[in-house]
This record gives sequence, C-alpha cells and structure tokens, in this order.
Amino acid sequence: MKSEHRLPSRRTVLRLAAGLGTATAVGLVATDPVTSPPRSAAPVTGAAGAPAAFRSGPLAYRLRPMTGQAPPRYRPAAPPVRTRPFEHLPDIGNAMVLSFDDGPDPLYTPHILDTLRAHDVRAMFFLCGEMANDNRDLVRRISDEGHTVGNHSWTHPLVTKLSRAGVTDELGRTSEVIEKITGEAPLWYRAPYGAWNRNSFEIGAAMGMEPMAWTVDTLDWTVPGTGTIVRRVRQGAGAGVVVLSHDAGGNRSQSVAALRRYLPELLDDGYRLTVPQRR
Repeated sequence: MKSEHRLPSRRTVLRLAAGLGTATAVGLVATDPVTSPPRSAAPVTGAAGAPAAFRSGPLAYRLRPMTGQAPPRYRPAAPPVRTRPFEHLPDIGNAMVLSFDDGPDPLYTPHILDTLRAHDVRAMFFLCGEMANDNRDLVRRISDEGHTVGNHSWTHPLVTKLSRAGVTDELGRTSEVIEKITGEAPLWYRAPYGAWNRNSFEIGAAMGMEPMAWTVDTLDWTVPGTGTIVRRVRQGAGAGVVVLSHDAGGNRSQSVAALRRYLPELLDDGYRLTVPQRR
C-alpha cells in the first residue's frame, strides 16, 4: 500500500471482521521453512462450505496455487471455501506468528528483515501487488530469507465493495506478480481492513489460498508510540497468537523500533516465533 488509505471507519470494518468469528482449529504445523522441512499435518478442517469452485469468466491469472514448470517445494491440498478466516492457531504449541501488512517498503521493510534475521525468526509478509511490483528485490529477499509471502490485494481496496471480477483482479494480479518474482504463488491471503465476504473466500480458495486474519492488532498504523505498540504485543502474547503490524502505508518507524524491543523479549519469555505451514 503506497499511502495510508482512509476508507470509511476502520473501526467499523474491524467490527465487521470480528463478527465473522474465529476459524476452528486446523491441521497446521509451525515450522521454520529454512531450517526444518515441511512436515505432514492432519487434513485441513474447520469452517468450510463446498469445495473451491469458481464460476466466473476467463481469468488472467490461473486458479491454481503452483503453475511453474519446476515442481514446488511442496504442494498442499486444495483448500475448502471457508466462512471465517483463521485468527488464532491453537495447534502450533508455544509459538506465535508475527505478520506485516502493506509492503514491501524500501525504507522500513529492510529494517524489519534485519531484525528478524538477527534473531533467526521467520514471519509472514502480506504484500500489496503494486508495492511488490515496484520493489521486486525486496520481495525476493523476503522469500529467500524464509519468510512466508502472502497476498494482500493489489491496491488495498475495501473488498466487500468490489464485484467478483474486481476481487479476482485484485487477488489474481497480486498472486501473479508474487509468483513471477519468487517462483511460487502465495498460499495465504489477508483481506485489507480485515473485511471479508463470500466472494473473497470463494475466489481466494479457487486460487489456492487460505484466509489469515489476526489475534492481536497493534494498531501501529495510528502511530500510537513505540511503547504502546510494545505493550499491546506483550499483553496479547500467548500460544497460537497471530500479531498484526505494518511495514508500509505510512510512517512505520515506530513499528520498526517496537519490533526491536518486543521480539527479544518474546524469545526470552520462551515463545517460538514461526510461521504456519499447510499440508
């Protein structure tokens, strides 16, 4: 996201997302994709509808998660159409997931990556397609350093206001550019503003992606102060928690400084900071 979007009441949108509830436990394992190979997990279960089926017209982007000539590192089972995003991952043990939205940004993302690398920690980065397209070297670095690259739409729109064709374009273009840069299409996506609807669940699943929300919102986009961001993360810490922060879309210097403080503290508290892997 190239600038902070001021769509109608983010708080209202977050209440809408909260009303969807939390997805039930799924068969996920949390591993370090650099130091540990993917392990088998129980079949993905949870709140789901019919198997993913797309009923729109021709698409610019192929509705398959992996389409390159070379075989992917692993090919997870096609996801079902969910009715709620994953907000909490109770099956990953005493681990937490850090996630960063709206990037990559050439000013702030490198500092976040440096901090994660210094502590040998992997995180999830939900990228906006327009930012990924403009910062391809950063996308490669995120992927090469073992972080999970997710889809956060192309322009960060309010998805619930888009037609099916609009949702398809936003997600499809983003998956396409990520696949071109990294060699692998994203397996996770996050709706901007946490605003989900049936179209986004269906189209995301048809593209091979699972929906990921969050447990703890640092609200760092409001620039509340480094100490406040740190306090929100520490107070919300717990097994299976997914933390939402941002590495683009505005001044993210507080987010960078906060990560430098709370990350070593979480590790000292015995938490494992990792990313979820799909079977």
